Amino acid sequence: MDDDGTALIARQREAFHRSLVEKGVLAISPAGIPSNADSNNGASCRIAVGIAERLMAELHERHAGQTSGAKFETIVADYVALTFPRLQHVRPGNWTVMKLGNRSSLRASSYIQYEHLAYLDELTRENKSLSAMIGNDYMVSPDIVVYREPCTDDELNQPFRVVDDATCLESDLRKRTDGKPILHASISAKWTMRSDRAQNSRTEALNLIRNRKGSLPHIVVVTGEPLPSRLASIALGTGDIDCTYHFALYELIESVKDNGSEDAIDMLETLIEGRRLKDISDLPLDLAV
Repeated sequence: MDDDGTALIARQREAFHRSLVEKGVLAISPAGIPSNADSNNGASCRIAVGIAERLMAELHERHAGQTSGAKFETIVADYVALTFPRLQHVRPGNWTVMKLGNRSSLRASSYIQYEHLAYLDELTRENKSLSAMIGNDYMVSPDIVVYREPCTDDELNQPFRVVDDATCLESDLRKRTDGKPILHASISAKWTMRSDRAQNSRTEALNLIRNRKGSLPHIVVVTGEPLPSRLASIALGTGDIDCTYHFALYELIESVKDNGSEDAIDMLETLIEGRRLKDISDLPLDLAV
């Protein structure tokens, strides 16, 4: 808690929303259309306005979608970095939160569970026939990653001796085994959710699931999409995405009740009761599982 008694995650959730407004990601255009709304969809606009008004979005011109998307990734990464690594009493470790964006040099193959993909990539570059057979869809570069550095023997042997030179020779957690960091979470940050973006997130998730050697990282989506039907395109179902997190679920619930149809209300309730949609505040604790 802060000095005033405010809980860490509650304080950072408020700062997260403030940053979205101050940096123009969450904004209302002079025409009254929020930046996360589909201007051609009345329900999307009404629900998004309800969310924006509750979060006190200022009047701004709409930002270009790609620019807003990149800013959203940065703000989500900052929020995770200011919350999850501080839960050392729940999930100890040397954690790093990083936005990858378009930095092609940093991919899933940078981490121990996927390091073999770098070798496979070299083979396909040298052999066009092999490349044509298997493609390159296995190379994933998540929007945001959370990874853990492996432990030195001195760290593992505190406060009592845990490892020696004769056992635990292949554990990923032991730095002497390989030294590469362990991918703990892959976070796909999508300010709005259209069908193509939902499909991209699912494809990335399936590639992470199929191509790993070792433990599977958390695979989640964070979005600002206001329409429950579009949220369902990524949140419904199991097997690929762990869970979808809404940037303002509590405000979304209130806005849908005020502005949405019965179908929208029912869909939102289905997603929440089925534990397929949660608030951004739930993400740090879920990463600690």
